Amino acid sequence: MTFEEYELHDRLDRLANADADRDVLVTRTVPPEESIGAARQPVETDYAEATQLDESTAPEPLTDALEATRQALNEYDEIPEDGLAIYAGVVDGDLLTATFDDLPAPIEAERYEHANEFDLDPLEGVTEPASTHGLLVVERGGAAIGRLTDEGVDPIDTFDSDVPGKSSAGGQSAERFERDRERQKREFFDEVAERAALEFLDDDPVDSVLFGGTTGTIERFRDEADLDHELEDRIVDTFAVEYASEQGLRQLARKGESALAERDRRDARETLSSFFDVVRDDDRPVAYGTDEVDDALEYDAVETLLLSTALEGRQLQRFGDRAVEQGGETVVVPDDFPGGDRFAEAFDGIGALLRFPIE
Repeated sequence: MTFEEYELHDRLDRLANADADRDVLVTRTVPPEESIGAARQPVETDYAEATQLDESTAPEPLTDALEATRQALNEYDEIPEDGLAIYAGVVDGDLLTATFDDLPAPIEAERYEHANEFDLDPLEGVTEPASTHGLLVVERGGAAIGRLTDEGVDPIDTFDSDVPGKSSAGGQSAERFERDRERQKREFFDEVAERAALEFLDDDPVDSVLFGGTTGTIERFRDEADLDHELEDRIVDTFAVEYASEQGLRQLARKGESALAERDRRDARETLSSFFDVVRDDDRPVAYGTDEVDDALEYDAVETLLLSTALEGRQLQRFGDRAVEQGGETVVVPDDFPGGDRFAEAFDGIGALLRFPIE
């Protein structure tokens, strides 16, 4: 899980757990097509009325929440591309304000209400970062290409190969036939590679690529095709798939999903293992604990920041935001696999691999 994914879930969890004994928690969600003026108008009206009424009619926590919502709305000259969601209210004596203005998908539902809990329904379905994976099946008779999204398999195209089968003739004719056959096979491989790069890298790049095919064919394809290096870098693994068809794409997706889930956990484990190795052997600069990592961030020295899921949400967000701002990679380390609990306890759940040592 990336820092951005964890941060989003953490913020939503805190809002979901918030409640009040009166209707003083404000929800304001605005779809992208609405104007900023229309978004502000009901909040301004309620705030003007609340400031003229006594405490029994308009509780002070509601007035504070309306003022915080007004201030948040006034930060914008127009509604962001995917809409805007603002939550404000006094929870356990503290004013809680959360603004979402860079969501992975557009907000569709407009909401404005005061209640004893926040209305998170408009964010359902738009707060999960959408992951997309390319699917490519290559076998002797053709190829199939598609995408795997959170909604399932989306077939794009299937195309047949014009490469002939092996000849039973002998002599020079057979040798010439085989040369032509190999040439046509390479041309077909290059055609498939070019189409894959077009579908997977251009307007809407995929996060990764799953390769499938008959035994031997997919290996030859990777060895001989003119594969774009960026596409090559995104390959997760290859899997045995019999047919270059929509059925083959679905078979590839089923085999690849467990590999994708394991890859995410493996990345966190490998990063954590590297961190432990560096701490033990002192072969490259490292920082751990709140104070040391804070100093490293001050010097823009953090290459990879490790944050435990055991951290309090605000602390995780503060360090994660700073690392992202300076171009560092941030890895959230679950505390439920071997080493994760040790990292949380012995290193306060925060560590960093550094670009250069700091004094």
